Amino acid sequence: MNKTLSLILRMTLAPLIGFLFIKEVKGKDNFPDRNVILASNHQSYLDILLCGYICVPRKYTHIGQVDRENKGWSGLRDFIYSLGEVIPVNRKDENSKKLAFEKAIEFLNKGYSLVIYPEGTRTRTGEVGKGKWGVAKFFLETGVPILPMGIKGAFELFPPGEKPKIKKNIRLNIGKPLFFKEEFEVTRGMDRDSREYGDICIKITEKVMEEIKKLTYEN
Repeated sequence: MNKTLSLILRMTLAPLIGFLFIKEVKGKDNFPDRNVILASNHQSYLDILLCGYICVPRKYTHIGQVDRENKGWSGLRDFIYSLGEVIPVNRKDENSKKLAFEKAIEFLNKGYSLVIYPEGTRTRTGEVGKGKWGVAKFFLETGVPILPMGIKGAFELFPPGEKPKIKKNIRLNIGKPLFFKEEFEVTRGMDRDSREYGDICIKITEKVMEEIKKLTYEN
C-alpha cells in the first residue's frame, strides 16, 4: 500500500477500527522510524485490519492467499489486492510461493513494511502456534528489523467458522525491534540450502515466536 492510500486509511478506516474493536495499544513508540517486518500471531480474519491499524500512515504490504476460489469473492479480492499492493500467493503452488517471497523482498528493499504471520495460518484454539522460517528468511535477505506484536481478543470476536462480533475487546502489544545483527553478518554468502543456514533460521524464528507469545499473554 503506497503512502498516499495509507494516509487516507489513517484518517478514515483506522479511527473506525479503533472505535469498534481496539481496547488498548501498548508499545506503539517501539515502531522505529523506518520500515519493519511486523510479525504477529494470527487469531482471526480481523488481524489484517489490526495490523493495518498499526502500520498506517506508513507504506506497507502483506502476503494474501489466492488458493481458495470463490466466484462471488475472487474478483473483489483481486481488486482489493491490486489497490492495496498485496502480494498474492497460492499456498499449494511452489512457484507461486517462490514468486511471493521474491516480491516481498522487493517491497522491503523499497522501504515498505511487511506484515507477516509466522504461524502461517489462523489459530484454531486461540493459542499461539509454532512459527515457520519465512520471517527469518525475510530478515536475513534484507536486514530489515523484525517488530514482534501480540494480538489478544480477536479470536473471541471472530473464531473460525463463526460470524464476527463487534466489541471493544482487542489488545495490541508491540515489542521492541529485533535486529539479529550477528546472524545477518554471518549468513552473507552462506548457502541457503545448508544445514548451518537452516539452524540460524530456526534460532531466529524461535526467538521471534518467544517474543510474540510473551506480548500476547502479557497482562
